[in-house]
Amino acid sequence: MSLRIFNTLSRELEVFVPQKQGHVSLYVCGMTVYDLCHLGHARAMMAFDVVQRWLKISGYAVTYVRNVTDIDDKIIRRSLENGESIRALTHRMVKALHEDADVLGIERPTHEPRATDFVPSMLHLIEQLQEKGLAYQSANGDVNFAVRKFDGYGKLSGKTLDELRAGERVAVADGKDDPLDFVLWKSAKPTEPSDAQWDSAFGAGRPGWHIECSAMCADVLGQTVDIHGGGSDLQFPHHDNEIAQSEGAHGVPLARIWMHNGFVTRDNEKMSKSLGNFFTIRDILKRFDAQTLRFFIVRSHYRSALNYSDAHLEDARQSLKRLYTALSLVPAYSVTIDWTNPYAQRFKAAMDEDFGTPEAVAVLFDLASEVNRSHTQQLAGLLKALGGCLGLLQGDPKAFLQTGASLDESTITLMMAQRAAAKSSKNFVEADRIRQELRALGIVLKDSAHGTTWEVGS
Repeated sequence: MSLRIFNTLSRELEVFVPQKQGHVSLYVCGMTVYDLCHLGHARAMMAFDVVQRWLKISGYAVTYVRNVTDIDDKIIRRSLENGESIRALTHRMVKALHEDADVLGIERPTHEPRATDFVPSMLHLIEQLQEKGLAYQSANGDVNFAVRKFDGYGKLSGKTLDELRAGERVAVADGKDDPLDFVLWKSAKPTEPSDAQWDSAFGAGRPGWHIECSAMCADVLGQTVDIHGGGSDLQFPHHDNEIAQSEGAHGVPLARIWMHNGFVTRDNEKMSKSLGNFFTIRDILKRFDAQTLRFFIVRSHYRSALNYSDAHLEDARQSLKRLYTALSLVPAYSVTIDWTNPYAQRFKAAMDEDFGTPEAVAVLFDLASEVNRSHTQQLAGLLKALGGCLGLLQGDPKAFLQTGASLDESTITLMMAQRAAAKSSKNFVEADRIRQELRALGIVLKDSAHGTTWEVGS
């Protein structure tokens, strides 16, 4: 079965064929680094982490680019509030981003370009647009893109010109020829710090948000990429604007396939910093382990909405425990996946259909049930290997199952020995009392042919 991907642009599932045989160019819009990453950022990073993992497993070499926006209005405002330089703020936030991603098992992209390193390329792109009559400089010094002069504007989001409004991150400034036009170059303001300004033929200033990705994408990957991705909220205006800039300047499609991950909601309302209803990754990891958070995200399809609550995270932990329990009872052989195995075939079919992680996770549970029934080490190895395709089940099962114990391990071991002695002397009342005492403390004993183990439970 060939890999099929839902293309936001065509609104259809398409068989994936890269431009260059055996190689995939993947560009994903990354974070604006003025604060810690929240769950919405984790969801986006995780979605494309799974994508690039599966592309590699499918035999492709992948050049994965995820940019960093390290200059914009919010960054300038936060740096002034903190009394630190823009560079110091963004360096600190990028370091925190990497720490959070590493904890969640999100692999680093091949390249992570920062906007401030590509300002000359952005200026060159703006000059090309101006030469083609698609950009103009206003009286206030800003350089704007003339939206109505680009045929097909809004084709990604599906909006018509009459429906469009300036996006939330694009201020409607004085001097624009049309309120739908968006800024490519922002002229320097007297109140802005010197490290937020660059010299240019248009005067001192800084790039607009949208031009950053067009320049970085072209410089690092070329004028047309195989896959361009990001969150659903970026379709308009950001990605529509990227298309207008890049295709207006280069005359070729910016991307062959557009992918967008769904929103994260809290109580069914979009989670975002601007709404103040977000949880940082670090907030969540104070209450739940990283594997649980990863599993919570991965078990939902990347295009679906993901509704956050502690109850949903707890459900994810209990579900993940079922998989780790199977691996704790049967030592797993290290195996190379045999894709002709029926379980592996089902897993591959799910992932080849637009990265269908919910169906792939369902295969893991079916396989875990078979491991519990047959105690086959080869199947346990397959369970671990297939889980690894999603960045799951690579930890020590015992450590996962015992995370968060209310008693220290030596005390639990002692009480288990006392219970074993009571059972040996046929004092089953005492053995049951110890079991119930441990259960009341959140420690669940598991008896099997291989002996007794324990895990944290309710």
